[in-house]
Amino acid sequence: MNNVLKIAIINGPNLNLLGKREKEIYGDTSFDDYFQGLKKKYPRISFDYFQSNVEGELIDKLHEFGFDADGIILNGGAYTHTSVAIADAVAAIKTPVIEVHISNIFSREDFRHVSYLGKYCLGSISGFGLKSYELALESFVKDFI
Repeated sequence: MNNVLKIAIINGPNLNLLGKREKEIYGDTSFDDYFQGLKKKYPRISFDYFQSNVEGELIDKLHEFGFDADGIILNGGAYTHTSVAIADAVAAIKTPVIEVHISNIFSREDFRHVSYLGKYCLGSISGFGLKSYELALESFVKDFI
């Protein structure tokens, strides 16, 4: 293994509004602020970050990172519950993917209880706020050591 862990974080639709939208569910911290904190806390990790509201762009990034990164942390947002195409992209790549959600998807509307992505992911983490990303990251770090 190389001496630098390469992790890509990919966020789906509406996650660009973190810190502004539905603060009672998603909190008041923007993802950019949270991401800067992650980079400071884990200086030996090489991070890539991408967010899009467009399904095809998320698929393109999965393809791009899916053969070079050591791990991908994916929050598909609402596409988690609707996108066979993103699930197919996760299935097609060799890099392990951990699905994350800020809210507990199982305590929300019934349609959010279904994940098309989870079947192809190493694991799924939901309900721990932005800490869900760090829990996923710790899983990759543990496997890297």
